[in-house]
Amino acid sequence: MPPLFWMMKGFRLWFMETRPQFLILTPLTFSVGVAEAFREGTLDPLRAFLGLVGALLAHISVNVINDYFDYMSGLDLRVRRTPFSGGSGILPKGLLEPRRVFIFSLICLLLGFSIGLYFTLTVGWVVLPLMILAGLTIYFYTTHLAHWYLGELFTGLNFGPLMSLGAYLIQTGRPALSPMIFGVVPGILVGTLLFLNEFPDVEADRAVGRKNLVILLGRERASRAYVMLISSPYLWVVLHVIMGWMPVTMLVILVTLPLALKASMGVLRHHEELELLIPSMATNVMLVLSTTLATTVGLVLDPILRQA
Repeated sequence: MPPLFWMMKGFRLWFMETRPQFLILTPLTFSVGVAEAFREGTLDPLRAFLGLVGALLAHISVNVINDYFDYMSGLDLRVRRTPFSGGSGILPKGLLEPRRVFIFSLICLLLGFSIGLYFTLTVGWVVLPLMILAGLTIYFYTTHLAHWYLGELFTGLNFGPLMSLGAYLIQTGRPALSPMIFGVVPGILVGTLLFLNEFPDVEADRAVGRKNLVILLGRERASRAYVMLISSPYLWVVLHVIMGWMPVTMLVILVTLPLALKASMGVLRHHEELELLIPSMATNVMLVLSTTLATTVGLVLDPILRQA
């Protein structure tokens, strides 16, 4: 085989190790904070691009370091992998050396941290606490937070209010409550995405000492909790629109309600049947992505319609 073939094969392995199917979450959740800055009259494309690169590096880091620690703990040798859970599967197959995977995760984290330092120097110190919190939760997510019933909470915070606030900060240079209020929508959605993806791994997670909400509640009660969680972003938006704290254009997220209903019915019916649960997990992914995108669309439409 020519050297180019082996180079491309190696690149593909490392690319798959990043779990690219989940990386689309980052630009969508990041766009919520950028859209809120745009709604207020500020948009710097270069800052937005550089901030997104930093956020993607952080996301890659948490995916890869999670893969490494799950392999080292033996979890990845116990789980039954699905398209949405169970890790990349690359380390259990022996396709990459664990130590190199760990180093790669740290390099991505340091590169993302470097971009954060740039914004700390150019935008202000208010960026620094967010950056430190993100770095700590990335590194200690698998080893500690996932063992303290805190995995879903910090995943939702990082991919919701905190990422939205960070994107807004690097655009405007000032902290505000509004990007966090809007960021609650993707925060709940992404936290619930992790929550549902834990259903297939209950026994394996318990065996290695993990503690999460699905283990705590059991699958039956967790299925009902899923319905409550996936309903809450819609209630959050409707209530804030009624109170005048969100623009009426935010009601665009209601177009995804049929997906929420479909996913909820599937989880309630098939929470104990892995093969039958997988289609609901797929629907949930589409729901999370489309509702997060709708949040950004709702924010962008507000100033456009006001000027029309």
